[in-house]
Amino acid sequence: MRTRGSESLIVLPLLPVFLIGVFPMLLLSLLGPAGLVILGILIASAGLTDILDANGTFTEQIIVHGYARGSERTGQRTALRSEIRFASVMIAAGVALAVTGIGGLLIS
Repeated sequence: MRTRGSESLIVLPLLPVFLIGVFPMLLLSLLGPAGLVILGILIASAGLTDILDANGTFTEQIIVHGYARGSERTGQRTALRSEIRFASVMIAAGVALAVTGIGGLLIS
């Protein structure tokens, strides 16, 4: 019969995920609704940064490569709209978290 190794080694690869997730859990548990406001502001800021980066990339393509053919230009516009759409969802989620946190602060 073979001896089995320790079964706790199975969860060892999950340790970095746990260590990264500890900080937000502590933030939300210690700060309560104020933590939601902070998290909402951070998510909304990430969305705004994403929009600015997408616009910068689109502008850079136009400046560096000049006027592109119709098909290339359509692809660039589609990529820009896709990135802006996703960033808008991030901004909306951030605002929703911030409003929820402010509501929680007002209630408590």
